[in-house]
Amino acid sequence: MQVHDKLYINGKWVDATSESVIEVINPTNEKIVGKIPVGSKSDVDDAVHAATNAFKIWSKSSIEDRIEKLNLLSQKIKEKTELLAKTITSEVGTPIEYSRMAMVGTPRVVSRSYAKILETYEWEENVRNSLIVKEPIGVCAFITPWNFPLHQIIGKVAPAIAAGCTMILKPSKEAPLNAFILAEIIDEIDLPPGVFNLVSGHGAEIGEYLAKHPGIDMISFTGSTDAGKNVSRAASDSIKRVTLELGGKSANVALEDCNPQIVAKMAINGCFQNSGQTCSALTRLIIPKKLSKEISDIIVERVSRYSTGDPMDEKTKCGPMVSSKQQHSVTEYIKTGIEEGGKLIAGGLGMPEHLDTGFFVKPTVFTDIKTNMTIWKEEIFGPVLVIATYENEDEALLLANDSIYGLSGAVWSNDKEKAINFAKQMKTGQVSVNGGHFNVNAPFGGYKMSGNGRELGIHGLEEFLEIKSIQM
Repeated sequence: MQVHDKLYINGKWVDATSESVIEVINPTNEKIVGKIPVGSKSDVDDAVHAATNAFKIWSKSSIEDRIEKLNLLSQKIKEKTELLAKTITSEVGTPIEYSRMAMVGTPRVVSRSYAKILETYEWEENVRNSLIVKEPIGVCAFITPWNFPLHQIIGKVAPAIAAGCTMILKPSKEAPLNAFILAEIIDEIDLPPGVFNLVSGHGAEIGEYLAKHPGIDMISFTGSTDAGKNVSRAASDSIKRVTLELGGKSANVALEDCNPQIVAKMAINGCFQNSGQTCSALTRLIIPKKLSKEISDIIVERVSRYSTGDPMDEKTKCGPMVSSKQQHSVTEYIKTGIEEGGKLIAGGLGMPEHLDTGFFVKPTVFTDIKTNMTIWKEEIFGPVLVIATYENEDEALLLANDSIYGLSGAVWSNDKEKAINFAKQMKTGQVSVNGGHFNVNAPFGGYKMSGNGRELGIHGLEEFLEIKSIQM
Protein backbone atom coordinates (compact mmCIF):
# COMPACT_ATOMS: atom_id res chain seq x y z
CA MET A 1 0.00 0.00 0.00
CA GLN A 2 1.20 3.51 -0.83
CA VAL A 3 0.45 5.95 1.98
CA HIS A 4 1.16 9.62 1.30
CA ASP A 5 0.43 11.87 4.27
CA LYS A 6 1.90 15.16 3.01
CA LEU A 7 1.39 17.68 0.23
CA TYR A 8 4.24 19.02 -1.91
CA ILE A 9 4.40 22.81 -1.63
CA ASN A 10 7.34 25.15 -2.22
CA GLY A 11 9.80 22.31 -2.70
CA LYS A 12 8.93 20.58 0.58
CA TRP A 13 6.64 17.84 1.82
CA VAL A 14 4.27 19.56 4.27
CA ASP A 15 1.31 18.51 6.39
CA ALA A 16 -2.15 19.27 5.03
CA THR A 17 -4.25 21.54 7.23
CA SER A 18 -6.95 18.85 7.28
CA GLU A 19 -6.51 15.43 8.90
CA SER A 20 -8.91 13.79 6.44
CA VAL A 21 -7.67 11.24 3.93
CA ILE A 22 -8.85 9.80 0.63
CA GLU A 23 -8.62 6.04 0.18
CA VAL A 24 -7.60 4.76 -3.24
CA ILE A 25 -9.39 1.57 -4.28
CA ASN A 26 -7.99 -1.08 -6.62
CA PRO A 27 -10.86 -1.64 -9.10
CA THR A 28 -9.75 -5.21 -9.81
CA ASN A 29 -10.02 -6.61 -6.28
CA GLU A 30 -11.83 -3.73 -4.51
CA LYS A 31 -9.07 -3.43 -1.89
CA ILE A 32 -7.48 -0.24 -0.59
CA VAL A 33 -4.10 0.32 -2.29
CA GLY A 34 -3.28 3.80 -1.08
CA LYS A 35 -4.16 6.85 0.97
CA ILE A 36 -3.59 10.55 0.27
CA PRO A 37 -4.25 13.72 2.26
CA VAL A 38 -7.22 16.01 1.68
CA GLY A 39 -6.00 19.51 0.90
CA SER A 40 -7.93 22.64 1.81
CA LYS A 41 -8.35 26.17 0.52
CA SER A 42 -5.63 27.21 2.94
CA ASP A 43 -3.25 24.69 1.35
CA VAL A 44 -4.14 26.05 -2.08
CA ASP A 45 -3.35 29.58 -0.87
CA ASP A 46 0.07 28.40 0.32
CA ALA A 47 0.74 26.73 -3.01
CA VAL A 48 -0.33 29.81 -4.99
CA HIS A 49 1.90 31.99 -2.82
CA ALA A 50 4.84 29.66 -3.42
CA ALA A 51 4.18 29.53 -7.17
CA THR A 52 3.85 33.32 -7.37
CA ASN A 53 7.21 33.86 -5.72
CA ALA A 54 8.87 31.15 -7.79
CA PHE A 55 7.54 32.66 -11.02
CA LYS A 56 9.67 35.77 -10.49
CA ILE A 57 12.78 33.63 -10.90
CA TRP A 58 11.66 30.69 -13.05
CA SER A 59 10.10 32.95 -15.71
CA LYS A 60 13.58 34.37 -16.28
CA SER A 61 15.39 31.03 -16.25
CA SER A 62 17.57 30.13 -19.21
CA ILE A 63 16.28 27.94 -22.01
CA GLU A 64 19.23 25.63 -21.37
CA ASP A 65 18.13 25.16 -17.76
CA ARG A 66 14.57 24.29 -18.82
CA ILE A 67 15.87 21.82 -21.42
CA GLU A 68 18.01 20.15 -18.78
CA LYS A 69 15.09 19.79 -16.35
CA LEU A 70 12.78 18.36 -19.01
CA ASN A 71 15.36 15.81 -20.12
CA LEU A 72 15.97 14.84 -16.49
CA LEU A 73 12.21 14.49 -15.98
CA SER A 74 11.97 12.19 -18.99
CA GLN A 75 14.91 10.10 -17.79
CA LYS A 76 13.51 9.72 -14.27
CA ILE A 77 10.12 8.65 -15.61
CA LYS A 78 11.90 6.03 -17.69
CA GLU A 79 13.83 4.76 -14.66
CA LYS A 80 10.59 4.40 -12.69
CA THR A 81 8.58 2.85 -15.53
CA GLU A 82 7.69 -0.34 -13.70
CA LEU A 83 6.76 1.41 -10.45
CA LEU A 84 4.59 3.93 -12.27
CA ALA A 85 2.98 1.33 -14.54
CA LYS A 86 2.06 -0.99 -11.68
CA THR A 87 0.81 1.95 -9.62
CA ILE A 88 -1.45 3.19 -12.42
CA THR A 89 -2.72 -0.33 -13.11
CA SER A 90 -3.59 -0.70 -9.41
CA GLU A 91 -5.43 2.66 -9.45
CA VAL A 92 -7.17 2.61 -12.82
CA GLY A 93 -7.29 -1.06 -13.82
CA THR A 94 -5.40 -0.48 -17.07
CA PRO A 95 -3.83 -3.69 -18.45
CA ILE A 96 -0.18 -3.64 -17.43
CA GLU A 97 1.25 -3.84 -20.95
CA TYR A 98 -0.77 -0.79 -21.98
CA SER A 99 0.25 0.97 -18.76
CA ARG A 100 3.92 0.59 -19.61
CA MET A 101 3.45 1.77 -23.16
CA ALA A 102 0.82 4.51 -22.98
CA MET A 103 0.51 5.48 -19.33
CA VAL A 104 4.25 5.83 -18.74
CA GLY A 105 5.98 5.64 -22.11
CA THR A 106 3.99 8.48 -23.64
CA PRO A 107 4.58 10.95 -20.76
CA ARG A 108 8.29 10.16 -20.96
CA VAL A 109 8.35 10.98 -24.67
CA VAL A 110 6.22 14.11 -24.18
CA SER A 111 8.65 15.47 -21.58
CA ARG A 112 11.57 14.91 -23.94
CA SER A 113 9.64 16.43 -26.86
CA TYR A 114 9.40 19.78 -25.10
CA ALA A 115 13.13 19.80 -24.46
CA LYS A 116 13.56 19.30 -28.20
CA ILE A 117 11.06 22.03 -29.09
CA LEU A 118 12.93 24.53 -26.92
CA GLU A 119 16.14 23.98 -28.90
CA THR A 120 14.73 25.88 -31.90
CA TYR A 121 11.70 27.77 -30.61
CA GLU A 122 11.61 31.46 -31.56
CA TRP A 123 10.63 33.65 -28.62
CA GLU A 124 10.82 36.93 -30.52
CA GLU A 125 10.12 38.11 -34.06
CA ASN A 126 10.15 41.43 -35.90
CA VAL A 127 7.03 42.51 -37.76
CA ARG A 128 7.72 45.82 -39.52
CA ASN A 129 8.28 48.32 -36.69
CA SER A 130 7.18 45.92 -33.92
CA LEU A 131 9.04 43.43 -31.79
CA ILE A 132 6.68 40.54 -30.94
CA VAL A 133 7.70 38.90 -27.65
CA LYS A 134 6.33 35.66 -26.18
CA GLU A 135 6.33 35.47 -22.39
CA PRO A 136 5.18 32.88 -19.80
CA ILE A 137 1.59 33.50 -18.72
CA GLY A 138 2.25 33.07 -14.99
CA VAL A 139 0.88 30.79 -12.27
CA CYS A 140 -1.11 27.86 -13.67
CA ALA A 141 -3.52 25.40 -12.07
CA PHE A 142 -4.03 21.89 -13.41
CA ILE A 143 -7.03 19.70 -12.67
CA THR A 144 -6.48 16.25 -14.16
CA PRO A 145 -8.54 13.06 -14.63
CA TRP A 146 -8.11 9.43 -13.65
CA ASN A 147 -8.21 7.64 -17.00
CA PHE A 148 -4.73 8.58 -18.30
CA PRO A 149 -3.50 10.14 -15.08
CA LEU A 150 0.23 10.65 -15.62
CA HIS A 151 -0.10 11.43 -19.33
CA GLN A 152 -2.69 14.13 -18.66
CA ILE A 153 -0.49 15.60 -15.92
CA ILE A 154 2.69 15.64 -18.02
CA GLY A 155 0.74 17.07 -20.97
CA LYS A 156 0.34 20.18 -18.82
CA VAL A 157 3.42 20.13 -16.59
CA ALA A 158 6.01 19.71 -19.38
CA PRO A 159 4.90 22.66 -21.54
CA ALA A 160 4.46 24.81 -18.43
CA ILE A 161 8.06 24.09 -17.42
CA ALA A 162 9.17 24.79 -21.00
CA ALA A 163 7.29 28.10 -21.05
CA GLY A 164 8.71 29.30 -17.72
CA CYS A 165 5.45 29.03 -15.81
CA THR A 166 4.86 27.80 -12.28
CA MET A 167 2.01 25.49 -11.31
CA ILE A 168 -0.33 23.84 -8.82
CA LEU A 169 -1.57 20.33 -9.61
CA LYS A 170 -4.82 18.85 -8.28
CA PRO A 171 -4.86 15.21 -9.45
CA SER A 172 -7.87 12.95 -9.63
CA LYS A 173 -8.89 11.42 -6.30
CA GLU A 174 -9.50 8.06 -8.02
CA ALA A 175 -5.94 7.80 -9.36
CA PRO A 176 -3.65 10.19 -7.46
CA LEU A 177 -0.79 7.90 -6.41
CA ASN A 178 1.17 8.37 -9.62
CA ALA A 179 1.09 12.15 -9.06
CA PHE A 180 2.86 11.72 -5.73
CA ILE A 181 5.54 9.63 -7.43
CA LEU A 182 5.88 12.43 -9.99
CA ALA A 183 6.31 14.98 -7.18
CA GLU A 184 9.11 12.82 -5.79
CA ILE A 185 10.73 12.80 -9.24
CA ILE A 186 10.45 16.57 -9.53
CA ASP A 187 12.07 16.90 -6.12
CA GLU A 188 14.91 14.65 -7.30
CA ILE A 189 15.65 16.76 -10.40
CA ASP A 190 15.92 19.92 -8.27
CA LEU A 191 13.27 21.96 -9.98
CA PRO A 192 13.35 25.24 -8.02
CA PRO A 193 11.01 25.37 -4.99
CA GLY A 194 7.53 26.58 -5.84
CA VAL A 195 7.69 25.85 -9.56
CA PHE A 196 5.66 22.66 -9.07
CA ASN A 197 3.18 22.20 -6.23
CA LEU A 198 0.86 19.27 -5.49
CA VAL A 199 -2.37 19.70 -3.55
CA SER A 200 -4.63 16.64 -3.52
CA GLY A 201 -8.24 16.66 -2.45
CA HIS A 202 -11.85 16.91 -3.60
CA GLY A 203 -12.66 18.72 -6.82
CA ALA A 204 -15.86 20.24 -5.45
CA GLU A 205 -13.80 22.17 -2.92
CA ILE A 206 -10.27 22.84 -4.07
CA GLY A 207 -10.91 22.35 -7.79
CA GLU A 208 -13.49 25.12 -7.83
CA TYR A 209 -11.30 27.25 -5.54
CA LEU A 210 -8.38 26.93 -7.96
CA ALA A 211 -10.58 28.02 -10.83
CA LYS A 212 -11.79 31.07 -8.91
CA HIS A 213 -8.46 32.00 -7.34
CA PRO A 214 -7.36 35.53 -8.31
CA GLY A 215 -3.71 34.55 -7.91
CA ILE A 216 -3.89 32.02 -10.73
CA ASP A 217 -3.40 33.24 -14.30
CA MET A 218 -4.44 30.11 -16.19
CA ILE A 219 -6.34 26.92 -15.50
CA SER A 220 -6.06 23.78 -17.60
CA PHE A 221 -8.74 21.17 -17.02
CA THR A 222 -9.23 17.68 -18.41
CA GLY A 223 -12.41 15.79 -17.56
CA SER A 224 -16.09 15.60 -18.30
CA THR A 225 -17.91 18.27 -20.27
CA ASP A 226 -20.23 19.09 -17.36
CA ALA A 227 -17.27 19.57 -15.01
CA GLY A 228 -15.55 21.69 -17.65
CA LYS A 229 -18.57 24.00 -17.76
CA ASN A 230 -18.31 24.44 -14.00
CA VAL A 231 -14.60 25.27 -14.24
CA SER A 232 -15.32 27.89 -16.92
CA ARG A 233 -18.03 29.49 -14.81
CA ALA A 234 -15.81 29.60 -11.73
CA ALA A 235 -12.93 31.11 -13.71
CA SER A 236 -15.04 33.74 -15.46
CA ASP A 237 -14.94 36.40 -12.75
CA SER A 238 -11.15 36.67 -12.93
CA ILE A 239 -11.04 36.36 -16.78
CA LYS A 240 -8.15 33.92 -16.49
CA ARG A 241 -7.19 31.78 -19.46
CA VAL A 242 -9.05 28.47 -19.48
CA THR A 243 -8.16 25.44 -21.59
CA LEU A 244 -10.51 22.46 -21.58
CA GLU A 245 -10.05 18.92 -22.84
CA LEU A 246 -13.44 17.32 -22.37
CA GLY A 247 -15.63 14.49 -23.61
CA GLY A 248 -15.87 12.71 -26.92
CA LYS A 249 -18.06 10.43 -29.00
CA SER A 250 -15.70 9.90 -31.88
CA ALA A 251 -16.60 8.46 -35.27
CA ASN A 252 -14.68 5.64 -36.93
CA VAL A 253 -15.69 5.71 -40.60
CA ALA A 254 -15.09 2.91 -43.08
CA LEU A 255 -15.48 4.12 -46.66
CA GLU A 256 -16.86 1.78 -49.30
CA ASP A 257 -13.43 0.78 -50.64
CA CYS A 258 -12.01 -0.12 -47.22
CA ASN A 259 -10.48 -3.43 -46.15
CA PRO A 260 -13.20 -5.00 -43.93
CA GLN A 261 -10.75 -7.26 -42.07
CA ILE A 262 -8.56 -4.33 -41.02
CA VAL A 263 -11.53 -2.12 -40.14
CA ALA A 264 -13.06 -4.78 -37.89
CA LYS A 265 -9.77 -5.52 -36.13
CA MET A 266 -8.86 -1.88 -35.56
CA ALA A 267 -12.40 -0.90 -34.54
CA ILE A 268 -12.03 -3.06 -31.44
CA ASN A 269 -8.67 -1.53 -30.55
CA GLY A 270 -9.94 1.98 -31.19
CA CYS A 271 -12.92 1.56 -28.87
CA PHE A 272 -11.75 -0.84 -26.16
CA GLN A 273 -8.23 0.38 -25.32
CA ASN A 274 -7.90 1.25 -21.63
CA SER A 275 -11.17 -0.68 -21.17
CA GLY A 276 -12.97 1.98 -23.17
CA GLN A 277 -12.13 4.66 -20.62
CA THR A 278 -10.62 7.03 -23.17
CA CYS A 279 -11.97 10.44 -24.16
CA SER A 280 -10.77 9.99 -27.75
CA ALA A 281 -12.05 6.41 -28.08
CA LEU A 282 -13.57 5.59 -31.46
CA THR A 283 -16.93 4.53 -30.05
CA ARG A 284 -19.15 5.07 -33.12
CA LEU A 285 -18.33 2.74 -36.03
CA ILE A 286 -19.90 3.90 -39.30
CA ILE A 287 -19.78 1.33 -42.11
CA PRO A 288 -21.30 0.74 -45.56
CA LYS A 289 -24.54 -1.23 -45.37
CA LYS A 290 -23.23 -3.68 -47.96
CA LEU A 291 -20.28 -4.55 -45.68
CA SER A 292 -22.17 -4.55 -42.38
CA LYS A 293 -22.56 -8.32 -42.00
CA GLU A 294 -18.95 -9.07 -42.93
CA ILE A 295 -17.51 -6.46 -40.57
CA SER A 296 -19.92 -7.27 -37.73
CA ASP A 297 -19.21 -11.01 -37.94
CA ILE A 298 -15.47 -10.40 -37.67
CA ILE A 299 -15.99 -8.09 -34.69
CA VAL A 300 -18.15 -10.64 -32.87
CA GLU A 301 -15.52 -13.34 -33.37
CA ARG A 302 -12.68 -11.13 -32.18
CA VAL A 303 -14.59 -9.79 -29.15
CA SER A 304 -15.20 -13.41 -28.07
CA ARG A 305 -11.43 -13.71 -27.72
CA TYR A 306 -10.90 -10.28 -26.15
CA SER A 307 -9.63 -11.32 -22.72
CA THR A 308 -11.16 -9.59 -19.70
CA GLY A 309 -9.75 -9.97 -16.21
CA ASP A 310 -6.77 -9.20 -13.98
CA PRO A 311 -4.93 -6.25 -15.58
CA MET A 312 -1.65 -7.41 -14.03
CA ASP A 313 -1.84 -10.47 -16.31
CA GLU A 314 0.20 -9.72 -19.43
CA LYS A 315 -2.45 -11.41 -21.62
CA THR A 316 -5.38 -9.32 -20.40
CA LYS A 317 -6.80 -6.84 -22.91
CA CYS A 318 -9.70 -5.38 -20.90
CA GLY A 319 -9.52 -4.52 -17.23
CA PRO A 320 -12.22 -3.20 -14.88
CA MET A 321 -13.94 0.15 -14.78
CA VAL A 322 -12.16 2.54 -12.42
CA SER A 323 -14.90 2.46 -9.76
CA SER A 324 -18.22 0.94 -8.81
CA LYS A 325 -19.83 4.23 -9.88
CA GLN A 326 -18.33 3.92 -13.36
CA GLN A 327 -19.30 0.24 -13.55
CA HIS A 328 -22.89 1.17 -12.71
CA SER A 329 -22.91 4.00 -15.25
CA VAL A 330 -21.67 1.81 -18.11
CA THR A 331 -24.11 -0.95 -17.15
CA GLU A 332 -27.01 1.51 -17.27
CA TYR A 333 -25.97 2.59 -20.77
CA ILE A 334 -25.93 -1.04 -21.93
CA LYS A 335 -29.37 -1.53 -20.40
CA THR A 336 -30.65 1.62 -22.13
CA GLY A 337 -29.21 0.47 -25.45
CA ILE A 338 -31.15 -2.78 -25.20
CA GLU A 339 -34.38 -0.99 -24.16
CA GLU A 340 -34.12 1.51 -27.03
CA GLY A 341 -33.85 -1.23 -29.65
CA GLY A 342 -30.14 -1.64 -30.28
CA LYS A 343 -29.22 -5.13 -31.47
CA LEU A 344 -26.78 -6.68 -29.01
CA ILE A 345 -24.24 -8.83 -30.88
CA ALA A 346 -21.54 -9.14 -28.19
CA GLY A 347 -21.33 -8.68 -24.42
CA GLY A 348 -24.32 -7.30 -22.57
CA LEU A 349 -25.42 -6.93 -18.97
CA GLY A 350 -23.64 -8.37 -15.94
CA MET A 351 -20.08 -9.26 -15.02
CA PRO A 352 -17.98 -11.48 -17.30
CA GLU A 353 -18.89 -15.05 -16.33
CA HIS A 354 -15.47 -16.00 -14.93
CA LEU A 355 -15.25 -12.99 -12.58
CA ASP A 356 -17.00 -12.35 -9.26
CA THR A 357 -15.08 -9.38 -7.84
CA GLY A 358 -13.96 -6.07 -9.28
CA PHE A 359 -15.73 -3.35 -11.23
CA PHE A 360 -15.93 -5.21 -14.54
CA VAL A 361 -18.36 -5.00 -17.44
CA LYS A 362 -18.51 -7.13 -20.56
CA PRO A 363 -16.96 -5.69 -23.75
CA THR A 364 -20.16 -4.94 -25.65
CA VAL A 365 -21.17 -4.25 -29.25
CA PHE A 366 -24.49 -2.96 -30.63
CA THR A 367 -25.70 -2.81 -34.24
CA ASP A 368 -28.89 -1.45 -35.83
CA ILE A 369 -28.17 1.89 -34.20
CA LYS A 370 -30.41 4.90 -34.84
CA THR A 371 -29.23 8.47 -34.31
CA ASN A 372 -31.90 9.19 -31.67
CA MET A 373 -30.57 6.46 -29.36
CA THR A 374 -28.86 7.44 -26.14
CA ILE A 375 -25.88 5.15 -26.78
CA TRP A 376 -25.31 6.91 -30.13
CA LYS A 377 -25.35 10.40 -28.62
CA GLU A 378 -23.80 10.19 -25.15
CA GLU A 379 -20.27 9.39 -24.03
CA ILE A 380 -20.35 6.04 -22.23
CA PHE A 381 -16.70 5.83 -21.15
CA GLY A 382 -16.54 2.07 -21.16
CA PRO A 383 -16.00 -0.81 -23.62
CA VAL A 384 -19.19 -0.28 -25.62
CA LEU A 385 -19.07 -0.01 -29.41
CA VAL A 386 -22.08 1.11 -31.46
CA ILE A 387 -22.35 0.40 -35.20
CA ALA A 388 -24.39 2.40 -37.71
CA THR A 389 -24.62 1.86 -41.47
CA TYR A 390 -24.92 4.19 -44.46
CA GLU A 391 -26.00 4.01 -48.10
CA ASN A 392 -23.59 6.62 -49.52
CA GLU A 393 -20.62 8.64 -48.35
CA ASP A 394 -22.58 11.87 -48.01
CA GLU A 395 -24.69 10.07 -45.43
CA ALA A 396 -21.51 8.73 -43.80
CA LEU A 397 -20.23 12.28 -43.33
CA LEU A 398 -23.54 13.41 -41.83
CA LEU A 399 -23.38 10.51 -39.37
CA ALA A 400 -19.75 11.26 -38.49
CA ASN A 401 -20.57 14.87 -37.68
CA ASP A 402 -23.82 14.01 -35.86
CA SER A 403 -22.43 14.71 -32.38
CA ILE A 404 -22.15 17.53 -29.89
CA TYR A 405 -18.54 16.42 -29.49
CA GLY A 406 -15.54 16.68 -31.80
CA LEU A 407 -12.40 15.28 -30.20
CA SER A 408 -11.15 12.48 -32.43
CA GLY A 409 -12.03 10.36 -35.43
CA ALA A 410 -10.78 7.88 -38.01
CA VAL A 411 -11.26 7.13 -41.71
CA TRP A 412 -10.47 3.93 -43.63
CA SER A 413 -10.09 3.69 -47.41
CA ASN A 414 -7.82 2.05 -49.95
CA ASP A 415 -7.56 5.50 -51.54
CA LYS A 416 -5.48 7.62 -49.16
CA GLU A 417 -6.31 10.95 -50.83
CA LYS A 418 -10.00 10.13 -50.68
CA ALA A 419 -9.69 9.37 -46.96
CA ILE A 420 -7.81 12.62 -46.32
CA ASN A 421 -10.49 14.59 -48.14
CA PHE A 422 -13.16 12.95 -45.99
CA ALA A 423 -11.09 13.64 -42.83
CA LYS A 424 -10.90 17.34 -43.69
CA GLN A 425 -14.71 17.49 -43.63
CA MET A 426 -15.03 15.89 -40.19
CA LYS A 427 -15.70 18.41 -37.42
CA THR A 428 -13.17 17.09 -34.95
CA GLY A 429 -9.77 17.96 -33.53
CA GLN A 430 -7.80 15.00 -34.81
CA VAL A 431 -8.38 12.25 -37.36
CA SER A 432 -6.43 9.05 -37.98
CA VAL A 433 -6.29 7.99 -41.64
CA ASN A 434 -5.83 4.26 -42.22
CA GLY A 435 -4.50 3.73 -38.72
CA GLY A 436 -2.13 6.70 -38.57
CA HIS A 437 -0.34 6.64 -35.22
CA PHE A 438 -0.76 9.13 -32.38
CA ASN A 439 1.83 11.91 -32.63
CA VAL A 440 3.01 13.63 -29.44
CA ASN A 441 4.25 16.61 -31.48
CA ALA A 442 0.85 17.24 -33.05
CA PRO A 443 -1.82 19.33 -31.29
CA PHE A 444 -4.50 17.43 -29.37
CA GLY A 445 -7.85 18.96 -28.49
CA GLY A 446 -11.44 19.27 -29.55
CA TYR A 447 -14.13 21.07 -31.48
CA LYS A 448 -17.59 21.88 -30.15
CA MET A 449 -18.29 20.49 -26.65
CA SER A 450 -15.03 18.57 -26.56
CA GLY A 451 -13.35 21.71 -25.29
CA ASN A 452 -11.01 24.49 -26.35
CA GLY A 453 -7.27 24.98 -26.51
CA ARG A 454 -4.69 22.41 -27.53
CA GLU A 455 -2.17 20.19 -25.78
CA LEU A 456 1.12 18.70 -27.04
CA GLY A 457 3.67 20.06 -29.48
CA ILE A 458 4.30 23.72 -30.19
CA HIS A 459 0.58 24.47 -30.00
CA GLY A 460 0.54 23.06 -26.47
CA LEU A 461 3.52 25.22 -25.49
CA GLU A 462 1.88 28.38 -26.79
CA GLU A 463 -1.17 27.89 -24.58
CA PHE A 464 1.17 28.88 -21.73
CA LEU A 465 2.46 32.05 -23.37
CA GLU A 466 1.29 35.64 -23.52
CA ILE A 467 2.11 37.74 -26.59
CA LYS A 468 3.46 41.26 -26.25
CA SER A 469 3.90 43.73 -29.08
CA ILE A 470 6.61 46.39 -28.68
CA GLN A 471 6.41 49.22 -31.21
CA MET A 472 9.63 50.98 -32.15
